[in-house]
This record gives sequence, structure tokens and C-alpha cells, in this order.
Amino acid sequence: MALLTKKAATSFFIIFFCLTAAQKTDSLYTKPEQENIKYPQLQVKGLFQARYLVGMSKDVDVNGLHHSDHSGTDNNFMIKYMRVQMRAQISKRTEVVALVNLADFKNDPKSRVLENAYLKYTFNPKLAFTVGQFRPWFGIEETYPIDIIKSLDWSNQYTEFGRLGWTSFQIGLSATGQLNLGKVPFQYAVSVVNGNGKNQVNDNDNGKQYSTRLVFGFSEKYNLNLGLNGGIGEVFGQKVYALGIDISSLIQFDSKWSLDMQLEAKQATNHTLYFVEDPETRPRNPDEYLIRGAYFLPNIRYEINHRNLSAFELSCRYEYLDRSFRVHSNPRQTITPMFGLEFLKNYGARIQIGMQIDRYKYQVENTTQYNNNLFIIQVQSRF
Repeated sequence: MALLTKKAATSFFIIFFCLTAAQKTDSLYTKPEQENIKYPQLQVKGLFQARYLVGMSKDVDVNGLHHSDHSGTDNNFMIKYMRVQMRAQISKRTEVVALVNLADFKNDPKSRVLENAYLKYTFNPKLAFTVGQFRPWFGIEETYPIDIIKSLDWSNQYTEFGRLGWTSFQIGLSATGQLNLGKVPFQYAVSVVNGNGKNQVNDNDNGKQYSTRLVFGFSEKYNLNLGLNGGIGEVFGQKVYALGIDISSLIQFDSKWSLDMQLEAKQATNHTLYFVEDPETRPRNPDEYLIRGAYFLPNIRYEINHRNLSAFELSCRYEYLDRSFRVHSNPRQTITPMFGLEFLKNYGARIQIGMQIDRYKYQVENTTQYNNNLFIIQVQSRF
């Protein structure tokens, strides 16, 4: 993988503004009028997701933490999500969305529970603004919810980039839209966020993080999309950056068989790790602490449509992640094979069985940096 540079992040922003400047704004666009629509229109949705976990590595608990004193819990029932979402369409162009995860009450709910809380105003398909707490687009995984994920959970790099303020739920402002560049479908997102996570009273410094995502559709037949992601920002007076590239494709072999593939790679300043180091001994440049990760996720699906069984899926995600490949490098490789049965269409109800296999270059006792095999059974229902 070629080393990415901060100049490329700035180039992404320049490309975006050049492309959008070349488009003539369709200020006269209106959706077809529908008579007798009364606002607000309310829609309530939800997700229940629970798991049974069995740790299959000696002295490693279900959270991946090693215990040299032979303690720790190696099996556990848990509720991962009990989500409720309310969407209020308050006018033809304006919607308000709130999403809570009631399962987070089992932890300290101060900075949890509330996930989405935003207002979105859509001028036309080319331009919409979102303000509040939302998931800024910075990769494939930000574009779909957890309940239709093709593997067990989010990738390791998604979790790490969420801690760095680029992904997951953040507070800020975003502009999104879709249009055509000639015959090429094109989507964009430009976001500015505090970068210190969800449900925070204030930003923890005066810096902000700016990011953009550009998606180009190159093949309608194979649903082939190329995504470019770039971001720059400032955290406690230090300049930070993030870059990424991703490719996705959906190949429909026939009416029953299909193959969904995702490939994504990212690199960024790991400012979280930098600021926990001793100020007296750490390097002056935070870019000495760089995180780099990639994953590949193929998912094969067979539509059964027989009585109560709708489909089955088989996936195996491979991940590589190094939280600091220049200083204290200890890369993590994760393989997650999963088999799923879908009982209602659109993942309305499904059961997944699989393994999460973690391997580190160096094992560190009494930490989560320790080789681990975890068996998982997961059930979910969307409503």
C-alpha cells in the first residue's frame, strides 16, 4: 500500500469544489406535488440484537482481555442493541430524526444512548444539509446501518476512526448530494464536526475536523463504486489528517445467487494515542503516530424464499490494522467467518453464527493485544 500524504487530503477538497462548481444549480427543481399530505408525518422503527459469546482461548475473556491470574468471563449472553428511531417529516423538504440505543443504559449513559439527533433540509437531489448529531460519511460503512451489516460488527478500523472523530456519531454540519458527471453517477458529502464523539456538552478544544467523501459509479451492471475520502483538522493545536479509498461491487449471478464485495483502506494521524504519551518524551510531530488499516469483505447470498426462510448468507472478512505503524507497531489481523439465515426479507429477522479470530504480531499479557478466538451466535429483528 503506497504511503498517503496530507497533500492528497487537500486535493480531495479541491476536486470536490471544482466538480460541484461546474454543475448548474437546479433551483427550480420540485418533487411532484401530492395532494392532501398532512405534516408532520411520523415513522417509528426499531432493532433488537442479542448475542451469546464463548471465548475459546485460555485466560482470554469475551472482551478479548487477557488475564494472567486465570480470571475473567469466557461466556456471556448480552444485548447489543435495542434501538428505537423516530423520523418526523415536518415539511416537504425538512425532516427530523432521533435514534436511541436503550441497551446502552447498562453502561454509564452520560455520553451514550442518544445516537442520531439531527435535522435535514433537502433543496433538491444535488444538495441537502444535515445539522446535529449524525454519522459523517467517510467510507463504505457509514452509508448503512448496523442491522444490515454483512459481518458480525463494524470493522476494527471503523471503530478506531470513530475514536479519532472521523466516523461514527459526531456533532456538526454536513452537505450531501448526488448528480451525474456525464454518464458517471456521482455522490458527495462534505462535513465539519467537533470530532470528540457523541453527546458532548462542548467541543473539547477550538479545533474542528473537515472531511469529504466522493463516490463514482463506474458499472451499473456490477454496481461498481469507487470512493475517495479525505480529511484535515486541528486537535489541541496540532494538525491532523485522514485519507481513505474504498471499492464496492454487487454481482448478481442470477435471480437467486449474488456476491457482494467491499474493499477499504484508510490512514490517519492517531492523535488519541499521541496525546496520551508523555509530553516530555513524545515526538513533536503527531504524524509519527499514524494508524493504517484495510479490510476485505466478500459476502455470498442465496435467495431461498421457501416458507419462513428467505435467504442464507456466507461471509468472511479479513482485516489488518496497525494503530501506530511508525512507533510501537503491533499490527492486528482479524478473520471473521459468518453464516447467516434470514427469516424475513430485508433482514427483518436473522440468525448468525461465526467466529472472530484475532492475531497480533506481539502478544502483551493482561491487555487486549492478545491472540483470541471468539465464538458468536447472534439474533436480530428489525421492526
